[in-house]
Amino acid sequence: MRTPIIAVISCLCLLGCKKKEKVDLIVHNANVVTVDTAFSKATSFAVKDGKFIAIARDKSVLENFDAENKIDADGKTVVPGLIDAHCHFYGLGLNQQVVDLVGTKSYDEVLQRVIDFQKENDLSVIRGRGWDQNDWEVKEFPTSLQLDKLYANIPVVLERVDGHAYLVNQKALQMAGITRDTQVEGGEIVREESGHATGVLVDAPMAMVDAVLPKPSRDEQIKALLEAEKICFDYGLTTVNDAGLSRSTIELIDSLQRAKLLKMRVYAMVSNTAENLDHFLGQGIIKTDRINVRSVKVYGDGALGSRGAALKEHYADKPGHFGAMITPMDKMEALAKRIAASDYQMNTHAIGDSANVVVLKAYEKALQNKNDRRWKVEHAQVVSPPDFDYFSKDIIPSVQPTHATSDMYWAEDRLGEERVKGAYAFKTLLNKAGLVALGTDFPVEQVNPFLTFYAAVARKDLENYPEGGFQMKDALSREEALKGMTIWAAYSNFEEDEKGSIEVGKMADFVILSDDLMTIPEKEIPDLKAEQVFLGGEKMK
Repeated sequence: MRTPIIAVISCLCLLGCKKKEKVDLIVHNANVVTVDTAFSKATSFAVKDGKFIAIARDKSVLENFDAENKIDADGKTVVPGLIDAHCHFYGLGLNQQVVDLVGTKSYDEVLQRVIDFQKENDLSVIRGRGWDQNDWEVKEFPTSLQLDKLYANIPVVLERVDGHAYLVNQKALQMAGITRDTQVEGGEIVREESGHATGVLVDAPMAMVDAVLPKPSRDEQIKALLEAEKICFDYGLTTVNDAGLSRSTIELIDSLQRAKLLKMRVYAMVSNTAENLDHFLGQGIIKTDRINVRSVKVYGDGALGSRGAALKEHYADKPGHFGAMITPMDKMEALAKRIAASDYQMNTHAIGDSANVVVLKAYEKALQNKNDRRWKVEHAQVVSPPDFDYFSKDIIPSVQPTHATSDMYWAEDRLGEERVKGAYAFKTLLNKAGLVALGTDFPVEQVNPFLTFYAAVARKDLENYPEGGFQMKDALSREEALKGMTIWAAYSNFEEDEKGSIEVGKMADFVILSDDLMTIPEKEIPDLKAEQVFLGGEKMK
C-alpha cells in the first residue's frame, strides 16, 4: 500500500505546485479602472510582449503568472494610457525653443520677455508664442511700434496663444512683401485707418511670413520631438493626435520611432497641402504600433479669440465683422469629395457657427453611401441648435474642454447672450454623436490631461470660478470624461481594438495615478499626478 500512497501525495503536490506562466510584468493590489464596455474594475493584470494577457478581480493573476517585475500598487488607481485627441505635439517641442509668452498680463510684459530672451540667446530671428490680449487690461490687439524701435534690423514674430494670429515687426512685414496694398483671402492684415499695417496678421497672411523665415534644422526638429515626448509622458499621455504635420515631419517621427529613439504613439493628421495630399492619399494608410497616418487636417476658419472664427451673424463686440473661412465652401466640398474617395479620414477645424455648418454639410454630402468613416469636426466650438443633428458616430465631435474655461470670461462678449448657449456644448454633442473625443490643443492650452478632465466635469477655472460652473448643462460625468480621453479617443482613431482600455489583447499602455480620479473631491482633480506611466508594458516614467 506504500507505493499508491506516495503516488497520491505526488499527484497532490503536482496539482498544488502548478507551474506558473512567465510574463514580463504583474501589477497587483490596484484599483484598476478598465474602461471596458461595462466600465468594470479589477485589482491585477499581467503583461507579456507588450500586451495585457490576464486581468482579474481576484488572486488568479498572482496564482497563475510569475514575473521578475512585480508592482504592488498599494491600492492606487490605474487607468488606460491617456490619449490627447487633438494637440500639436511637434509644435509643443518647437515652443521650447522660442520666447514663452503664456500668462503675460500686458504688452509691456510681452516686450520684457522678448528683451530678456534675446539678451540670453542673441538670435538672428526672434520667435515667441503665447500672448493673449484678452488677458490684458487693455484688451486690444497690440501694434509693432515698440518692437520696431527695439528691433529694426531683425525679424520678430510673436504668435498668439491660439496659433491663429501673429504680431510681427516691420522688418518681418518687409521680408514677407506685405505692404499697404497687399490683400489676402482667408484672414486679415490688421490695419490702422490710414491703411498702414499694425503688425497683426490673422490666419492666412501668417503663411507669407512663414515662407521667408528659416526652417528648423534637423537637430532642432529632433530635439523638439524628444522634449515634447518627455513632457507628455510626465502627464500620463501615451498617444497624441498631432493636428497637422508635413510629410517630412511625419517621416522624421517614423524614422525616430523605428530607431527606438522616440517611443510616443502618434496619430498623425496630414496637413492639407497639395503636396501632402498627392503623396499620402495615393500611398494609402500607413500604420505601425507607433504611428498611424490615415487622416487629413483641414482648417475651416480661424479662432474666436482673434475674431477669425466664421460666424453666421456679426461679432457682438465688433459690428460688421464676421470672421473668415480659411477654406471656402466650394473648396471644402471638393476637398471632402476627394478625401471620401480615399481611405483617409477628414478632420476639420471649425470654431464659428458658420464654419461648423459649412463643414457639417460638406461631410454629409461627401459621406453619402459610405460607412464607418469616422470623420471629425475639430473643436465644434460654436454650433447653432439645428446643426447639432448632423453629428453621429460617423461625424465625431473632437473637443477641448479647457477651451471653455479659458474663453468663458469673454466668449459672451464675442457671441452675445443667445449664441453663447450653443458654444462649448460637450454634453449636447455627446448626446447627438454617442461619443466625444477629448484633447487639449496644446500648446494653445496646457498639456496636463487632468485639467481637461476637470474642465469637462467641473467647468471651472483653478480659482473655482464661476461658482456652480460655466454652462453646466453641458458638463460631462467623470465616466464620460475618462472615456473621452481613452476609449472614445481610440475609436475616433480607428484604434479601439488595440488601445483605450485595459483588456486582454490590447497594448499595455497604462498610468498609475496619485489618487482616484473617479472619487476624489472635484477641487482636487487638478492636483492629480501620473506617478508611473507605461507604454507597451515598458516604464516611461
